[in-house]
Amino acid sequence: MRTLGVMSGEMGLRERKKRQTYQAISDAAIALFLEKGFDGVSVAEVAAAADVSKPTLFRYFPTKEDLALHRFADHEDEAARVVAGRPPGTSPLDALHRHFLDGLERSDPVTGLNDDDGVLACHRPRCRPNSA
Repeated sequence: MRTLGVMSGEMGLRERKKRQTYQAISDAAIALFLEKGFDGVSVAEVAAAADVSKPTLFRYFPTKEDLALHRFADHEDEAARVVAGRPPGTSPLDALHRHFLDGLERSDPVTGLNDDDGVLACHRPRCRPNSA
């Protein structure tokens, strides 16, 4: 959640509420997409399931596609963070390699190699945006 990060210290009430709302919308959307498929779910259904208004939903996720793809977008700068935070004396390639292997060990869905039912369901056409 890049846009909702805290610079330092403990998170205040407002920030916690924002994170909870973001997570509630995200979880509701993914659950509905897995159940009915992307095209079978309306934004209004996601908002109702998350107990928020449509305008609130759109403040967190500007498009319906963002509801399905945001979990991958949260990792778009991950490689840069891994390289920037690597230990002294470690090459960028070695740092990325180690990070990827650690992800595999944790069965991190971002690796694309995960047998969790929820992850596998998102690889099926029914869950993906604009699928037939």
